[in-house]
Amino acid sequence: MIKNLLLVVCILGLLSCKSRHNSDDRIIATVYDYELFASDLKDIVPKGTNTKDSSMVVQGFIDSWIRKYLIIHQAEYNLLPEQMDFEQKLDDYRNSLITYAYESELIRQKLDTLVSETEIRDYYSHNRADFELKYNVVKAVYVVLPIDSKRKKLFRDILDTRHFSSDSLEYNAGRFALSYYNGYNSWIRFDDLLSQVPIKTYNQEVFLRDNRFIEFDDKPFSYLILIKDFLIAESMSPIEMETENIRNIIINKRKRELISKMHQEIYTKAVKENVFKIYATGNEK
Repeated sequence: MIKNLLLVVCILGLLSCKSRHNSDDRIIATVYDYELFASDLKDIVPKGTNTKDSSMVVQGFIDSWIRKYLIIHQAEYNLLPEQMDFEQKLDDYRNSLITYAYESELIRQKLDTLVSETEIRDYYSHNRADFELKYNVVKAVYVVLPIDSKRKKLFRDILDTRHFSSDSLEYNAGRFALSYYNGYNSWIRFDDLLSQVPIKTYNQEVFLRDNRFIEFDDKPFSYLILIKDFLIAESMSPIEMETENIRNIIINKRKRELISKMHQEIYTKAVKENVFKIYATGNEK
């Protein structure tokens, strides 16, 4: 960690030394042979800052600068010359940045980010082992009422799966319920449901197999809960929960293929045009 820190601060020092200042640029502070110029303080104070705060910002900047270059000087004093030779590292870093910028622009221009439902279903069906649930999930609806509410029968009827209506739930819950959740057609973790309603269960799997509609009082509230469907941990995760994940997997695969194709095309073109040569390495027998 210490070596990495010294590497970073020394790089900062080397880069800083490359800056150019006007001959009339006023020196603000020095640390050994390092100099801080007035132009280095330009734009560090946000517009509209009062005089007192501006002074504090400038003083803080100067103090940080001094501390940074004290460390750089100490690093230069203690490191061997070969330890401070960062030319190859900087060159490698620059090349990596150039390559990354080119690949990013290629992706921006040519990557097809549209993924059809058919592609998602195909990927899901051919990679079933990758979609094992790590937790229990449910499709559920719940309503929270005052404990003395006279609307309980109304909501019992609404939460009957034989004639459940989202519109009816939204309309009546909006008028009479303290809170509600409509997950009739969407999967959530059972643990997330338990964080919203105080169901007491010591075995989630047994509870889910034995219960579809739950009603109980927990003063000062009454809870009515419909569990429309459930899946137990280690079963296959429903495609609805994996759609976005699969879409990202497919797009990332396209990215890799696009970049790989670009690399190969450049190499093939270079071979055809004879733009590179490989000389003897001296290791041939």
